[in-house]
Amino acid sequence: MTSINTASRSLVPSDAGLLESTSRYGVGTHPNDRGLPVARWLTAVMRFPIGLAASWFVMAIVVMWALFPALFTSYSGTVGVARQQLRAPSAEHWLGTDALGRDLLARVIYGAANSLSGAFVAVGVGLVIGTTLGLLAGSARGRVDGAIMRIVDVLLSIPQLLLSLSIVILLGFGTVNAAIAVGVTSIASFARLARSEVVRVRASDYVEAAFGSGGTFVRVLLRHILPNSLTSVVALAALQFGSAILAISTLGFLGYGAPPPTPEWGLLIAEGRNYIARAWWLTTVPGVVVILVVLSANRINQSFGKDRT
Repeated sequence: MTSINTASRSLVPSDAGLLESTSRYGVGTHPNDRGLPVARWLTAVMRFPIGLAASWFVMAIVVMWALFPALFTSYSGTVGVARQQLRAPSAEHWLGTDALGRDLLARVIYGAANSLSGAFVAVGVGLVIGTTLGLLAGSARGRVDGAIMRIVDVLLSIPQLLLSLSIVILLGFGTVNAAIAVGVTSIASFARLARSEVVRVRASDYVEAAFGSGGTFVRVLLRHILPNSLTSVVALAALQFGSAILAISTLGFLGYGAPPPTPEWGLLIAEGRNYIARAWWLTTVPGVVVILVVLSANRINQSFGKDRT
């Protein structure tokens, strides 16, 4: 019995040895576990959404272009340099020059303000007017709902490009007018979504309780229905931002946007198409910028959608 007890005790580490191991390596930091933090770090890096980070980086750069263009270029966006026409990309002009000797990088940078501001105006017009119409249709119901939704159906039946071209012709050329035209084409989408959300919220128990406790229509509408109906509408606004940039660039390409020599991305592509055989960068660079901004805006909106779900 004594030999058995002695052998079993020899298999159990002594308290002194346990304390020595703990004091040397720390609790849970055995020498064999030193590689785990590195593996966890590599796993976290592999799982990090690189595409989302790149999208945020692109949008941050473009916003900085729009706010502080002078920090990124020393050239003018409208004035050319004599004898510098159609220069290929070089150390002096990173993205080359156009037919009038204007630095293309400066044109793209200064054009960000027009394109982004136009997109914000377009989204704002669609968001405010469309949400208001949807809110009234979903809350008032009856004939008001029927009349508003018939107007929405008419807007949806007209192709967006045709409708925006018609509005621009009526209002006149320019970035603001083009943005208003693009915003009008998105009113129907905002109105339908806002109406569906209002109808859903309107049938909730707390809204019925608010009406039952003596709340007026306007008070219940502004305090309960509207705040709880804006989540999906704001998400649609984020999605429409990239589409608005693309639509405004399309109008600028067709000649209905900002007039020359104002730098605007769609106008830059249109000006360079006549020289595409000898100066490919005049159309390629602005086109790539538009594509990157639109894809980045859509990728950021998708990330918000995943967070909501």
